[in-house]
Amino acid sequence: MKGATLYRQYEIEWIELQRYSRPAKRNNFFELIYVKDGTGIQTVNKNHFNYRKGNLFLLTPQDVYSFDIDTPTTFFFLRFNELYVKDNISKDKDAVRQVTYILQNASHRPGCILKNKADKPLIASLINSILTEQTNQQLYYNRISEQIINTIITIVARNIALKLPKNINEATGEPILDMLNYLQQNILDPKNLRAEKLSRLFNISPNYLGRYFKKQTGDTLQNYIANYKMRLIETRLLHSDMRINEIVYEFNFTDESHLNRVFKKHKGINPSEFRKMYSTEMGV
Repeated sequence: MKGATLYRQYEIEWIELQRYSRPAKRNNFFELIYVKDGTGIQTVNKNHFNYRKGNLFLLTPQDVYSFDIDTPTTFFFLRFNELYVKDNISKDKDAVRQVTYILQNASHRPGCILKNKADKPLIASLINSILTEQTNQQLYYNRISEQIINTIITIVARNIALKLPKNINEATGEPILDMLNYLQQNILDPKNLRAEKLSRLFNISPNYLGRYFKKQTGDTLQNYIANYKMRLIETRLLHSDMRINEIVYEFNFTDESHLNRVFKKHKGINPSEFRKMYSTEMGV
């Protein structure tokens, strides 16, 4: 499946549809989809969600999605890439890093991203304001639209952060964000994931490292590493043509049976069955 490409840092589209005739698609950018009116079913990576007016969805790069429309639906699409976040959200490097991390670690499942009830009417108002600016195109309308978009993205990041490790938010002086980024960047190199090396890099006692990580994330270090690997393997299976033995080699499994055992423990089926099930359901 060929991924869609965004040629500008951001773009806006709103449209009323009675039928979603576009094929299931995968983006190479972030996409916020707001339901101004209507009902139906959203499908993301084989998961289904009954949508309605006021729902806001975040699609991250490589997510595959489609809609089944029950009643005529007006969609608002806001598409943006990581460069837009870095150039426009904030000049504070730490803030940019936090927002980028949160967006990249959004759950790849369907469902409204708005978990904070107070943000729902705020998002509705902001989106209506963008539509007004884009329709009337008065003086400085593009600059004003960008400022509203920045606010929307920041509100989305706040709602995602509610489901991420509790100190991912605006706390400063905590190394947990750097540690999570390091783990993800080095996930394919087991020697770099050892507790002894993490302790040296982040200046945390080896005896305290496990307790610190659990306190900050709510998960053990080993579980986090194992679950993140599984997410990457799922991505390889769903969105690449890699053979199973290539995935075995990339993720340092002993052999294919080793990968099968570990994957089945997490997903209940082996990698080949997982890929076949996805291909059947998505028609790819």
